[in-house]
Amino acid sequence: MRERRPASVDTTVEVATMKSLSSSEALVSQTVGLTSFTPASSAPPAQMAGEPVAAVPGFPGEVVARAEFPIEITTKAIDMIRSALEETKGEDGEYLRVGVKGGGCSGFQYNLNFTGEVDDEDILVLAEGMKIVTDAFSASYLKGTELDYVDTLQGSGFKFNNPNAKRTCGCGSSFSA
Repeated sequence: MRERRPASVDTTVEVATMKSLSSSEALVSQTVGLTSFTPASSAPPAQMAGEPVAAVPGFPGEVVARAEFPIEITTKAIDMIRSALEETKGEDGEYLRVGVKGGGCSGFQYNLNFTGEVDDEDILVLAEGMKIVTDAFSASYLKGTELDYVDTLQGSGFKFNNPNAKRTCGCGSSFSA
C-alpha cells in the first residue's frame, strides 16, 4: 500500500512570461489552472514512438502514438493528471481534454478539463495510461506545445510552452497566434 501525503492548498495563479530567443523569435509560456496535487505512485511505461496504437473501446475518434500527438506532455504533468483524476474519482470523466477556446484579451485561452464526452473529431493519445484528447481546431494551435507541471514560489500548476503563441495579454490568461 502506498503512502499518500495530503494535497497542498489549492491556488489559482496565472503567469505569462516571454523570453527572447532572438530578435525575431519569442517563446511564450503560460501557467494556467494551477491546482496543487499529490503525485501518484509509479506509472506504467510510456508508449514509445513507432509502437502500434491499439483502438480504445468506446472512443470514436482517432487514436495516435505520443510522437504524433500535437502536444508533448512531460512525466511530471502526467503524474499530476493521474493524481487529479484519482482525487476526483473520475466523476467528470476519464479523458483529459486539452484545448484552446476563443476568448481573453488576445484571442485564445488554454483549456484543461476532465470530460466523458468525446466525438469522432477528437484525437486521443494514451500517455502512461492517461487518456488525453484534443480536437482538430485546438491541435492546430497547440502543435509543438509542451504541457508541463511546475512548482514555483509563485504557485504550482500546468504550464503551456507554446511556440505558436506570438503575443500574450497583460493578465496572462490568453494568447494570439
